[in-house]
Order: sequence, then C-alpha cells, then structure tokens
Amino acid sequence: MDRFEFQTKYGIIGRSPELLEIVDIIQQVAPTEMTVLITGESGTGKEVIAKAIHGASMRSQKPLIPVNCGAIPEGLIESELFGHEKGAFTSAVDTRKGYFEIADGGTIFLDEIGDMPLGTQVKLLRVLETGEFMRVGSSVPRKTDVRVIAATNKILEYEVQQKRFRADLYFRLRSVNIHLPPLRNRREDIPLLVEHFIKEVTEKNNIVFEGFTDDATALLLEYDWPGNVRELKNVIESMIVLEGGKLLTAHDVQKYLHKQVSPQERNLPVYTNKTVEQAERELIYRALIDLKTNIIELREMLEEKLSHINGRNSPLVIHQDEEILSLDEMERRLIQTALQRHNGNRRLAARDLNISERTLYRKIKEYGL
Repeated sequence: MDRFEFQTKYGIIGRSPELLEIVDIIQQVAPTEMTVLITGESGTGKEVIAKAIHGASMRSQKPLIPVNCGAIPEGLIESELFGHEKGAFTSAVDTRKGYFEIADGGTIFLDEIGDMPLGTQVKLLRVLETGEFMRVGSSVPRKTDVRVIAATNKILEYEVQQKRFRADLYFRLRSVNIHLPPLRNRREDIPLLVEHFIKEVTEKNNIVFEGFTDDATALLLEYDWPGNVRELKNVIESMIVLEGGKLLTAHDVQKYLHKQVSPQERNLPVYTNKTVEQAERELIYRALIDLKTNIIELREMLEEKLSHINGRNSPLVIHQDEEILSLDEMERRLIQTALQRHNGNRRLAARDLNISERTLYRKIKEYGL
C-alpha cells in the first residue's frame, strides 16, 4: 500500500514532508508489537495516528481501547485500568473488568499518559514488562496480551527530571517515538485540512458553502493555530454554520480567531521550576484578567452602540460597584462559571480553563462546587 492509499484509508490528511515521514514510520512499526509513544501539542491529531497504527497492525480485528488518563480521578484510575473485585472499595458493588482485560488481544491507547499518578505508573510498567496485572482488591495475578500506544502533550524528559514521571517507564514507552509537529510548522497541510473539514460540515449540515475570498484564505494560512488541527476543525465548522454558508472574507474569518499575542504581552507563566499547580493557578488568574478585559471592551462597545441609537454624543454611563476579590475567590468563581456554561460537563469546562480534568476535579472538591 503506497502513502496516498494508506493516508486515505486511515484519515491522515496532509502532504508536508514532516507528515509524510510520520506516515512512513507508521507503516514500518504498525505490523510489529513495539510500544509507541506519540508526542506533540494538544490538538495535533495523536489519536488519529494511534488509530492508524492499530488499523495497520496484526491486531486490527481486535478492539482499540482509548483511555484518557488525565480525565480519570486519581483514586479511580487503577480500577479503570486493571479492574476491581466486589467489595474492594465502598462503591465496588460488583466485580468489574478493567481496560487491560477488555483490550486483551488488541491495543490500548493511553492518552495524556503524562498525567498518570506515580503509583499507577509502577503497575503499568509491570504490565509492559510481564503482561501481568492484578485487579484492585485481588492478590491473584492475571495475564493480558495488549499492545500499548501512549500519547502526551507534556515533555516527559522534564517530567522525569521533576520526579513526576518514572524514568524506567519513560524509556520503556519510547521504543518508538512519533512526534507530531504543530500545524504552524506544516502550513502546507492547512489547505487540504480546510477542504476536508468543509466537506464534512457541509455534508453533515446540508449547507451549500460559497467559499473563501483570497484574503480570507491568506489569513487561514498565516494564523498560528495554537489549538492545531482541532482548533482549525472547530473554526471551519463554526464559520460555515453560523455564517450560513456565505462567501467568507478576511473580516469574517478574523471574528473566529483568537487574537495572537506574544507571551510577553499576555504575561503568561514562563518555563521555570514552579509546580504544575502553581502554573495552572497563574493560567487561571491570567484567564480572569483576559475575561475582565473582554467585559470592559464589550461594555464600551455597548455604550457606543446605545449612544449612536439614542443620538447622544456622550457615552452611556454604567455604574457598577467594584469588588476586590482574593485569588482563591476569583478562581472559584471562574471554575463555577465554566461549569455552569457547560451544564456541569467537566471535560469541556477543563478545556475552557486550560487545565487538566484531574486538576479541575481537585478544585471542585477544594471549593465544594
């Protein structure tokens, strides 16, 4: 099977040299039993690569079980992965198989493995080396025949240095390391991805799309896409649906893109020896500042509109009581707002807050939300 046929079959879209090299690596390692570590920024398409590896492997007739390690609370992750016996803990009313048993004979995809607790990492290492595990609450070893593909957007070498990830597990996982470059480093793939997503959204929603003007296309190619392929897909879908399929100009496109600013302008936390929690708290704090800025801009826009409608020269004065909040209270309110916005969906709320689901779960308990 040549590259084009392989890409078409497994939904890998792009013609950049970086992506074609990855396709070659997939074709080489897929038929083997080697463990694969997929790295890259969030949204680059790591699960697509994992599915291609499984689909082209000798295990393709067996299940591919995806597990988001960052979405499972620390107290439950061992039960989810390895199963548990009845009565092993308070809510264990029945014996339950874990993902490693369910995936027997197939492949397990451990996404966000950089968020896996150290205690669970020890047990994962044992599975990788011997194929053995024990259910929570049991002392009987069990065997599983599973190929492991792992993925992370973290720099695991740094996590090892900070004692948050086991060095022996890291070296065991990266038998083969496939690194997905961010979309801004393979811009020649953007037109093909845009074409693919346009086809998807128009067919799904029965919309006739008139296309992009030249300046709109140029903007799509120039934008850095910090959310990578996932962001591109969401933006294309939103623009076509919300704009009713009309011809989109650069002005139309700009409304759906986040303002690109440098780290210095946003004053984001830089790479230091701070703990993950400290960095995440700073991100939330900066998000609060950005939110306040957006509210001020929105209010000014509203004042201008109302002033124009009422034929006044002076802006409408909106009185408000300023309230000075502690950082903890600001953080609590932001988390509460994110949860309300998504009707309690923690995955979506964590995405908006730019923190892991495990951190969000801990904060919810901490603030009693």
